[in-house]
Amino acid sequence: MAAEHPGPSIGPSVAEILASHAGGTGSPAKTAARVADAIAARGDDGTWLSTVPRDGLIAAAEAIENRPGARTLPLYGVPFGVKDSIDVEGVATTLSCPDYSYIATATAPAVQKLLDAGALYVGKTNLDQFATGLNGTRTPYTVPRSVFGGEMISGGSSSGSALAVALGQVPFAVATDTAGSGRVPAALNGVVGYKPSRGLISTVGLVPACKSLDCISVMAGSVDDVDRALDVMIGRDDDDPWSRDRGPCYAGGAIRIGLPPETDLEFFGDDEMRRAHLAFREQLSRTNTVVEVSLEPFLAAGALLYQGPWVAERLVEFGDFLAAQPESIHPVVREILQGGYRYNAVDTFAALQKLQELKAAVARLWRHMDVLVVPTIGTTFTVEEVLAAPIDCNTKLGHYTHFGNLLDLLGAAVPLGLTADGRPYSAMLLGNALKDDTVLQLAAQILDEPRSSRPESATLIAAEEHL
Repeated sequence: MAAEHPGPSIGPSVAEILASHAGGTGSPAKTAARVADAIAARGDDGTWLSTVPRDGLIAAAEAIENRPGARTLPLYGVPFGVKDSIDVEGVATTLSCPDYSYIATATAPAVQKLLDAGALYVGKTNLDQFATGLNGTRTPYTVPRSVFGGEMISGGSSSGSALAVALGQVPFAVATDTAGSGRVPAALNGVVGYKPSRGLISTVGLVPACKSLDCISVMAGSVDDVDRALDVMIGRDDDDPWSRDRGPCYAGGAIRIGLPPETDLEFFGDDEMRRAHLAFREQLSRTNTVVEVSLEPFLAAGALLYQGPWVAERLVEFGDFLAAQPESIHPVVREILQGGYRYNAVDTFAALQKLQELKAAVARLWRHMDVLVVPTIGTTFTVEEVLAAPIDCNTKLGHYTHFGNLLDLLGAAVPLGLTADGRPYSAMLLGNALKDDTVLQLAAQILDEPRSSRPESATLIAAEEHL
Protein backbone atom coordinates (compact mmCIF):
# COMPACT_ATOMS: atom_id res chain seq x y z
CA MET A 1 0.00 0.00 0.00
CA ALA A 2 2.77 2.48 0.91
CA ALA A 3 4.48 1.96 -2.46
CA GLU A 4 1.18 2.47 -4.27
CA HIS A 5 0.53 5.78 -2.47
CA PRO A 6 3.92 7.33 -1.69
CA GLY A 7 2.43 10.68 -0.77
CA PRO A 8 0.76 13.67 -2.38
CA SER A 9 0.97 14.17 -6.12
CA ILE A 10 0.00 17.84 -6.28
CA GLY A 11 -1.35 18.83 -9.69
CA PRO A 12 -0.91 22.10 -11.54
CA SER A 13 -1.30 25.19 -9.37
CA VAL A 14 -3.87 27.91 -9.91
CA ALA A 15 -1.17 30.08 -11.52
CA GLU A 16 -0.13 27.25 -13.84
CA ILE A 17 -3.71 26.52 -14.87
CA LEU A 18 -4.37 30.20 -15.55
CA ALA A 19 -1.15 30.44 -17.58
CA SER A 20 -2.10 27.43 -19.70
CA HIS A 21 -5.57 28.84 -20.33
CA ALA A 22 -4.15 32.25 -21.24
CA GLY A 23 -1.37 30.87 -23.42
CA GLY A 24 -3.51 28.45 -25.37
CA THR A 25 -1.70 25.26 -24.34
CA GLY A 26 -4.80 24.45 -22.31
CA SER A 27 -8.38 25.58 -21.88
CA PRO A 28 -11.09 25.27 -19.24
CA ALA A 29 -12.67 22.47 -21.29
CA LYS A 30 -9.37 20.57 -21.49
CA THR A 31 -8.84 21.08 -17.78
CA ALA A 32 -12.35 19.79 -17.09
CA ALA A 33 -11.70 16.65 -19.13
CA ARG A 34 -8.41 16.02 -17.32
CA VAL A 35 -10.05 16.38 -13.90
CA ALA A 36 -12.99 14.13 -14.81
CA ASP A 37 -10.66 11.46 -16.17
CA ALA A 38 -8.41 11.60 -13.10
CA ILE A 39 -11.37 11.14 -10.76
CA ALA A 40 -12.81 8.29 -12.87
CA ALA A 41 -9.45 6.51 -12.95
CA ARG A 42 -9.43 6.13 -9.16
CA GLY A 43 -13.02 4.99 -8.84
CA ASP A 44 -14.75 5.21 -5.47
CA ASP A 45 -11.86 5.85 -3.08
CA GLY A 46 -13.87 7.92 -0.60
CA THR A 47 -12.75 11.32 -1.90
CA TRP A 48 -15.95 12.49 -3.59
CA LEU A 49 -19.61 11.95 -2.65
CA SER A 50 -20.88 13.41 -5.91
CA THR A 51 -19.29 14.90 -9.02
CA VAL A 52 -20.55 16.69 -12.09
CA PRO A 53 -20.71 14.08 -14.91
CA ARG A 54 -17.87 14.35 -17.43
CA ASP A 55 -20.00 15.79 -20.23
CA GLY A 56 -21.63 18.24 -17.85
CA LEU A 57 -18.29 19.35 -16.45
CA ILE A 58 -16.91 20.02 -19.93
CA ALA A 59 -20.10 21.88 -20.85
CA ALA A 60 -19.76 24.02 -17.71
CA ALA A 61 -16.16 24.77 -18.64
CA GLU A 62 -17.20 25.77 -22.15
CA ALA A 63 -19.84 28.07 -20.67
CA ILE A 64 -17.10 29.77 -18.64
CA GLU A 65 -15.04 30.18 -21.83
CA ASN A 66 -17.97 31.91 -23.51
CA ARG A 67 -18.55 34.46 -20.75
CA PRO A 68 -17.78 38.07 -21.77
CA GLY A 69 -14.35 38.99 -20.42
CA ALA A 70 -13.83 35.46 -19.10
CA ARG A 71 -10.06 35.45 -19.58
CA THR A 72 -9.66 38.32 -17.14
CA LEU A 73 -11.41 36.45 -14.32
CA PRO A 74 -9.07 35.64 -11.38
CA LEU A 75 -9.98 31.92 -11.38
CA TYR A 76 -10.76 31.45 -15.08
CA GLY A 77 -11.55 27.75 -15.53
CA VAL A 78 -9.81 26.67 -12.30
CA PRO A 79 -11.44 23.49 -10.91
CA PHE A 80 -12.35 23.11 -7.23
CA GLY A 81 -14.27 20.86 -4.86
CA VAL A 82 -16.72 21.71 -2.07
CA LYS A 83 -17.18 19.89 1.23
CA ASP A 84 -20.60 18.27 1.36
CA SER A 85 -21.83 20.39 4.25
CA ILE A 86 -21.88 23.50 2.05
CA ASP A 87 -24.74 24.25 -0.33
CA VAL A 88 -24.49 24.33 -4.12
CA GLU A 89 -27.80 25.07 -5.84
CA GLY A 90 -29.44 21.99 -7.36
CA VAL A 91 -26.98 19.59 -5.71
CA ALA A 92 -27.67 17.32 -2.75
CA THR A 93 -26.14 18.40 0.55
CA THR A 94 -25.75 15.14 2.48
CA LEU A 95 -23.40 15.81 5.41
CA SER A 96 -22.48 12.17 4.84
CA CYS A 97 -25.91 11.12 6.13
CA PRO A 98 -28.22 9.89 3.35
CA ASP A 99 -31.41 10.27 5.39
CA TYR A 100 -30.55 13.90 6.20
CA SER A 101 -29.82 14.80 2.58
CA TYR A 102 -31.65 17.64 0.80
CA ILE A 103 -31.36 19.47 -2.52
CA ALA A 104 -29.96 22.95 -2.00
CA THR A 105 -32.07 25.78 -3.43
CA ALA A 106 -29.26 28.35 -3.31
CA THR A 107 -25.47 28.37 -3.46
CA ALA A 108 -23.47 29.42 -0.41
CA PRO A 109 -22.09 32.95 -0.96
CA ALA A 110 -18.50 31.78 -0.49
CA VAL A 111 -18.92 29.24 -3.28
CA GLN A 112 -20.85 31.68 -5.45
CA LYS A 113 -17.93 34.11 -5.28
CA LEU A 114 -15.66 31.39 -6.66
CA LEU A 115 -18.10 30.66 -9.48
CA ASP A 116 -18.41 34.37 -10.26
CA ALA A 117 -14.60 34.53 -10.43
CA GLY A 118 -14.62 31.88 -13.17
CA ALA A 119 -13.86 28.80 -11.07
CA LEU A 120 -15.19 25.41 -12.20
CA TYR A 121 -17.25 23.46 -9.65
CA VAL A 122 -16.31 19.76 -9.81
CA GLY A 123 -18.31 18.14 -7.01
CA LYS A 124 -18.92 17.49 -3.32
CA THR A 125 -16.22 15.96 -1.14
CA ASN A 126 -16.54 13.40 1.65
CA LEU A 127 -16.61 14.28 5.35
CA ASP A 128 -17.08 12.85 8.80
CA GLN A 129 -20.84 12.78 9.26
CA PHE A 130 -22.33 16.11 10.39
CA ALA A 131 -18.73 17.43 10.35
CA THR A 132 -18.27 15.66 13.69
CA GLY A 133 -14.80 14.15 13.87
CA LEU A 134 -11.19 14.66 12.87
CA ASN A 135 -10.43 11.22 11.46
CA GLY A 136 -12.43 10.60 8.25
CA THR A 137 -13.89 7.23 9.30
CA ARG A 138 -17.33 8.44 10.44
CA THR A 139 -19.10 8.05 7.13
CA PRO A 140 -21.54 5.47 5.71
CA TYR A 141 -19.80 5.90 2.37
CA THR A 142 -16.35 4.60 1.45
CA VAL A 143 -13.85 5.39 4.20
CA PRO A 144 -10.99 7.36 2.63
CA ARG A 145 -7.32 6.71 3.34
CA SER A 146 -4.33 9.03 3.42
CA VAL A 147 -2.26 9.36 0.25
CA PHE A 148 0.67 8.08 2.31
CA GLY A 149 -0.85 4.60 2.44
CA GLY A 150 -0.26 2.08 5.16
CA GLU A 151 -3.99 2.18 5.94
CA MET A 152 -3.41 5.60 7.54
CA ILE A 153 -6.54 7.67 8.13
CA SER A 154 -7.22 10.62 5.87
CA GLY A 155 -8.18 12.86 8.75
CA GLY A 156 -11.49 14.68 8.97
CA SER A 157 -13.95 16.04 8.93
CA SER A 158 -12.82 17.61 5.63
CA SER A 159 -11.34 14.30 4.48
CA GLY A 160 -12.34 14.49 0.83
CA SER A 161 -11.29 18.12 0.41
CA ALA A 162 -7.73 17.31 1.48
CA LEU A 163 -7.57 14.19 -0.69
CA ALA A 164 -8.87 15.93 -3.80
CA VAL A 165 -5.91 18.33 -3.55
CA ALA A 166 -3.33 15.74 -2.48
CA LEU A 167 -4.30 13.51 -5.41
CA GLY A 168 -3.75 16.38 -7.83
CA GLN A 169 -7.37 16.45 -8.98
CA VAL A 170 -8.00 20.10 -8.05
CA PRO A 171 -5.57 22.84 -6.95
CA PHE A 172 -7.79 23.87 -4.05
CA ALA A 173 -10.92 22.70 -2.28
CA VAL A 174 -13.37 24.37 0.06
CA ALA A 175 -13.51 22.81 3.50
CA THR A 176 -14.66 23.75 7.01
CA ASP A 177 -13.03 23.95 10.41
CA THR A 178 -14.77 23.93 13.78
CA ALA A 179 -12.26 21.97 15.84
CA GLY A 180 -9.46 21.31 13.36
CA SER A 181 -11.28 19.85 10.36
CA GLY A 182 -9.47 22.13 7.92
CA ARG A 183 -6.04 21.39 9.37
CA VAL A 184 -5.84 17.76 10.52
CA PRO A 185 -6.65 16.23 7.08
CA ALA A 186 -4.13 18.60 5.50
CA ALA A 187 -1.45 17.31 7.88
CA LEU A 188 -2.26 13.68 7.11
CA ASN A 189 -2.15 14.22 3.34
CA GLY A 190 0.78 16.60 2.94
CA VAL A 191 -1.09 19.72 1.78
CA VAL A 192 -1.66 23.22 3.13
CA GLY A 193 -4.78 23.64 5.25
CA TYR A 194 -5.84 27.18 6.09
CA LYS A 195 -8.47 28.19 8.63
CA PRO A 196 -8.90 31.96 8.41
CA SER A 197 -10.06 34.21 11.20
CA ARG A 198 -13.70 33.54 12.03
CA GLY A 199 -16.05 35.74 10.06
CA LEU A 200 -13.77 36.57 7.11
CA ILE A 201 -15.55 34.07 4.86
CA SER A 202 -19.34 33.95 5.03
CA THR A 203 -20.78 30.77 6.57
CA VAL A 204 -24.22 31.36 5.07
CA GLY A 205 -25.13 28.18 3.22
CA LEU A 206 -23.00 26.02 5.52
CA VAL A 207 -24.93 23.53 7.63
CA PRO A 208 -23.43 24.38 11.02
CA ALA A 209 -21.70 22.00 13.37
CA CYS A 210 -21.22 24.66 16.09
CA LYS A 211 -22.48 27.88 14.56
CA SER A 212 -20.59 30.15 16.96
CA LEU A 213 -17.28 28.47 16.04
CA ASP A 214 -17.57 27.32 12.42
CA CYS A 215 -15.22 28.57 9.73
CA ILE A 216 -15.06 27.88 6.02
CA SER A 217 -11.47 26.93 5.23
CA VAL A 218 -9.30 26.14 2.22
CA MET A 219 -7.13 23.13 1.30
CA ALA A 220 -4.48 23.77 -1.33
CA GLY A 221 -1.16 22.65 -2.69
CA SER A 222 0.60 25.93 -1.91
CA VAL A 223 0.24 29.18 0.00
CA ASP A 224 -0.19 31.01 -3.29
CA ASP A 225 -3.22 28.87 -4.12
CA VAL A 226 -4.63 29.59 -0.64
CA ASP A 227 -4.09 33.31 -1.20
CA ARG A 228 -5.84 33.27 -4.56
CA ALA A 229 -8.88 31.43 -3.19
CA LEU A 230 -9.08 33.62 -0.08
CA ASP A 231 -8.84 36.84 -2.08
CA VAL A 232 -12.01 35.81 -3.89
CA MET A 233 -13.93 34.32 -0.94
CA ILE A 234 -13.22 36.85 1.80
CA GLY A 235 -15.73 39.65 2.17
CA ARG A 236 -18.30 41.00 4.58
CA ASP A 237 -21.75 39.37 4.45
CA ASP A 238 -24.49 41.16 6.39
CA ASP A 239 -26.50 37.93 6.43
CA ASP A 240 -23.76 36.33 8.56
CA PRO A 241 -23.86 37.77 12.11
CA TRP A 242 -20.23 36.73 12.69
CA SER A 243 -18.98 38.46 9.55
CA ARG A 244 -16.14 40.97 9.82
CA ASP A 245 -13.60 42.71 7.62
CA ARG A 246 -10.12 41.51 6.80
CA GLY A 247 -7.24 42.52 9.05
CA PRO A 248 -4.05 44.46 8.31
CA CYS A 249 -1.37 43.42 5.85
CA TYR A 250 1.94 41.98 6.99
CA ALA A 251 3.97 45.08 7.77
CA GLY A 252 7.37 43.57 7.04
CA GLY A 253 10.22 42.95 9.44
CA ALA A 254 10.84 40.09 11.82
CA ILE A 255 7.96 37.82 12.77
CA ARG A 256 8.18 36.91 16.46
CA ILE A 257 7.57 33.19 16.85
CA GLY A 258 6.21 31.66 20.02
CA LEU A 259 7.42 28.15 20.83
CA PRO A 260 6.10 26.17 23.81
CA PRO A 261 8.70 24.54 26.07
CA GLU A 262 9.36 20.96 25.01
CA THR A 263 7.72 19.73 28.19
CA ASP A 264 4.42 21.28 27.04
CA LEU A 265 4.42 19.24 23.82
CA GLU A 266 2.57 15.93 23.56
CA PHE A 267 3.29 13.27 20.94
CA PHE A 268 1.46 10.36 22.61
CA GLY A 269 4.53 8.13 22.61
CA ASP A 270 5.35 8.82 18.94
CA ASP A 271 9.12 9.32 19.15
CA GLU A 272 9.61 9.76 15.40
CA MET A 273 7.05 12.56 15.26
CA ARG A 274 8.69 14.20 18.27
CA ARG A 275 12.14 14.06 16.69
CA ALA A 276 10.88 15.47 13.39
CA HIS A 277 9.08 18.37 15.05
CA LEU A 278 11.95 19.26 17.37
CA ALA A 279 14.37 19.28 14.43
CA PHE A 280 12.05 21.69 12.63
CA ARG A 281 11.86 23.91 15.72
CA GLU A 282 15.64 24.03 15.94
CA GLN A 283 15.87 25.09 12.31
CA LEU A 284 13.18 27.72 12.85
CA SER A 285 15.00 29.10 15.88
CA ARG A 286 18.21 29.62 13.93
CA THR A 287 16.60 32.04 11.50
CA ASN A 288 13.82 33.75 13.47
CA THR A 289 13.14 35.66 16.67
CA VAL A 290 11.77 33.09 19.14
CA VAL A 291 10.08 33.50 22.51
CA GLU A 292 8.99 30.74 24.89
CA VAL A 293 5.23 30.60 25.42
CA SER A 294 3.26 28.37 27.77
CA LEU A 295 0.72 26.17 26.02
CA GLU A 296 -1.31 25.64 29.20
CA PRO A 297 -4.07 28.24 28.62
CA PHE A 298 -4.50 27.09 25.02
CA LEU A 299 -4.91 23.45 26.01
CA ALA A 300 -7.26 24.37 28.86
CA ALA A 301 -9.51 26.13 26.35
CA GLY A 302 -9.37 23.16 24.00
CA ALA A 303 -10.58 20.85 26.77
CA LEU A 304 -13.80 22.86 26.96
CA LEU A 305 -14.85 21.95 23.42
CA TYR A 306 -15.83 18.32 23.89
CA GLN A 307 -15.66 18.21 27.69
CA GLY A 308 -17.97 21.21 28.02
CA PRO A 309 -21.30 22.56 26.78
CA TRP A 310 -20.17 23.42 23.24
CA VAL A 311 -20.98 19.85 22.26
CA ALA A 312 -24.60 20.78 23.02
CA GLU A 313 -24.48 23.49 20.34
CA ARG A 314 -24.56 20.71 17.73
CA LEU A 315 -28.05 19.87 18.95
CA VAL A 316 -29.32 23.26 17.76
CA GLU A 317 -28.94 21.96 14.20
CA PHE A 318 -29.23 18.20 14.61
CA GLY A 319 -31.34 17.71 17.77
CA ASP A 320 -34.65 17.23 15.97
CA PHE A 321 -33.11 14.76 13.51
CA LEU A 322 -31.47 12.89 16.39
CA ALA A 323 -34.82 12.59 18.15
CA ALA A 324 -36.72 11.53 15.03
CA GLN A 325 -34.20 9.24 13.30
CA PRO A 326 -31.42 8.23 15.70
CA GLU A 327 -30.67 5.02 13.78
CA SER A 328 -29.85 7.08 10.68
CA ILE A 329 -26.85 8.59 12.45
CA HIS A 330 -23.40 6.99 12.61
CA PRO A 331 -23.10 5.33 16.06
CA VAL A 332 -20.08 7.38 17.17
CA VAL A 333 -21.62 10.65 15.97
CA ARG A 334 -24.90 9.72 17.67
CA GLU A 335 -23.06 9.12 20.95
CA ILE A 336 -21.39 12.54 20.72
CA LEU A 337 -24.65 14.32 19.93
CA GLN A 338 -26.47 12.59 22.78
CA GLY A 339 -23.69 13.73 25.11
CA GLY A 340 -24.88 17.29 24.57
CA TYR A 341 -27.95 16.62 26.69
CA ARG A 342 -25.75 16.35 29.81
CA TYR A 343 -25.23 20.12 29.99
CA ASN A 344 -27.51 22.78 31.42
CA ALA A 345 -27.53 26.59 31.43
CA VAL A 346 -25.41 26.77 34.58
CA ASP A 347 -22.75 24.59 32.93
CA THR A 348 -22.82 26.84 29.89
CA PHE A 349 -22.32 30.08 31.81
CA ALA A 350 -19.57 28.52 33.94
CA ALA A 351 -17.77 27.42 30.78
CA LEU A 352 -18.21 30.83 29.13
CA GLN A 353 -16.72 32.51 32.18
CA LYS A 354 -13.80 30.07 32.22
CA LEU A 355 -13.22 30.64 28.52
CA GLN A 356 -13.17 34.40 29.01
CA GLU A 357 -10.47 34.02 31.67
CA LEU A 358 -8.42 31.90 29.28
CA LYS A 359 -8.93 34.39 26.45
CA ALA A 360 -7.55 37.13 28.68
CA ALA A 361 -4.51 35.00 29.57
CA VAL A 362 -3.85 34.21 25.91
CA ALA A 363 -4.33 37.86 24.88
CA ARG A 364 -1.43 38.79 27.13
CA LEU A 365 0.79 36.26 25.35
CA TRP A 366 0.19 37.90 21.97
CA ARG A 367 1.98 41.01 23.22
CA HIS A 368 5.24 39.10 22.90
CA MET A 369 4.70 37.03 19.76
CA ASP A 370 3.10 37.22 16.33
CA VAL A 371 2.71 33.52 15.51
CA LEU A 372 2.55 30.45 17.77
CA VAL A 373 4.08 27.32 16.22
CA VAL A 374 3.04 23.84 17.38
CA PRO A 375 2.63 20.45 15.70
CA THR A 376 -0.58 20.13 13.71
CA ILE A 377 -0.99 16.60 15.06
CA GLY A 378 1.10 14.73 17.61
CA THR A 379 0.80 11.32 16.00
CA THR A 380 -0.97 9.38 13.24
CA PHE A 381 -3.41 6.47 13.30
CA THR A 382 -4.55 3.70 11.01
CA VAL A 383 -8.20 3.21 10.16
CA GLU A 384 -8.21 0.06 12.29
CA GLU A 385 -6.84 1.94 15.31
CA VAL A 386 -9.48 4.65 15.02
CA LEU A 387 -12.33 2.18 14.64
CA ALA A 388 -11.11 0.36 17.76
CA ALA A 389 -10.90 3.54 19.88
CA PRO A 390 -12.84 6.27 18.04
CA ILE A 391 -13.20 8.84 20.81
CA ASP A 392 -9.68 8.51 22.26
CA CYS A 393 -7.95 8.69 18.88
CA ASN A 394 -10.05 11.66 17.83
CA THR A 395 -9.21 13.53 21.04
CA LYS A 396 -5.50 13.02 20.40
CA LEU A 397 -5.85 14.26 16.83
CA GLY A 398 -7.44 17.48 18.11
CA HIS A 399 -4.93 18.12 20.88
CA TYR A 400 -3.42 21.13 19.08
CA THR A 401 -6.51 22.21 17.13
CA HIS A 402 -9.51 22.12 19.47
CA PHE A 403 -8.73 25.47 21.09
CA GLY A 404 -8.37 27.47 17.87
CA ASN A 405 -11.86 28.79 17.29
CA LEU A 406 -12.76 29.01 20.97
CA LEU A 407 -9.87 31.46 21.40
CA ASP A 408 -10.64 33.27 18.13
CA LEU A 409 -7.37 32.25 16.46
CA LEU A 410 -6.53 31.51 12.85
CA GLY A 411 -4.39 28.59 11.77
CA ALA A 412 -2.33 27.18 8.93
CA ALA A 413 -1.25 23.55 8.68
CA VAL A 414 2.06 23.51 6.78
CA PRO A 415 3.49 20.23 5.40
CA LEU A 416 7.14 19.72 6.35
CA GLY A 417 8.06 16.30 4.94
CA LEU A 418 8.34 12.81 6.36
CA THR A 419 9.37 11.32 9.66
CA ALA A 420 12.20 8.79 9.66
CA ASP A 421 9.63 6.00 9.31
CA GLY A 422 7.90 7.59 6.32
CA ARG A 423 4.86 9.35 7.79
CA PRO A 424 3.88 12.99 7.15
CA TYR A 425 4.53 15.65 9.75
CA SER A 426 3.19 19.16 9.76
CA ALA A 427 3.53 22.37 11.71
CA MET A 428 0.59 24.52 12.67
CA LEU A 429 1.02 28.27 12.64
CA LEU A 430 -1.50 30.04 14.86
CA GLY A 431 -2.20 33.76 14.94
CA ASN A 432 -4.48 36.08 16.85
CA ALA A 433 -7.68 37.09 15.07
CA LEU A 434 -7.23 39.15 11.89
CA LYS A 435 -3.47 38.53 11.69
CA ASP A 436 -4.04 36.26 8.69
CA ASP A 437 -1.56 37.96 6.41
CA THR A 438 1.31 37.62 8.89
CA VAL A 439 0.62 33.91 9.40
CA LEU A 440 0.43 33.30 5.65
CA GLN A 441 3.69 35.22 5.20
CA LEU A 442 5.46 32.93 7.67
CA ALA A 443 3.90 29.86 6.04
CA ALA A 444 5.27 30.98 2.67
CA GLN A 445 8.72 31.56 4.18
CA ILE A 446 8.77 28.09 5.73
CA LEU A 447 7.79 26.52 2.40
CA ASP A 448 10.26 28.76 0.57
CA GLU A 449 7.49 30.21 -1.58
CA PRO A 450 7.66 33.72 -3.00
CA ARG A 451 4.56 35.63 -1.96
CA SER A 452 3.08 38.60 -3.77
CA SER A 453 1.55 41.64 -2.11
CA ARG A 454 -2.02 41.68 -0.87
CA PRO A 455 -4.71 43.09 -3.15
CA GLU A 456 -5.23 46.84 -3.06
CA SER A 457 -8.70 46.46 -1.54
CA ALA A 458 -7.27 44.58 1.43
CA THR A 459 -4.55 47.20 1.82
CA LEU A 460 -7.20 49.94 1.95
CA ILE A 461 -9.16 48.07 4.62
CA ALA A 462 -6.00 47.73 6.70
CA ALA A 463 -5.19 51.43 6.27
CA GLU A 464 -8.69 52.50 7.27
CA GLU A 465 -8.49 50.42 10.46
CA HIS A 466 -5.48 52.45 11.58
CA LEU A 467 -6.98 55.91 10.96
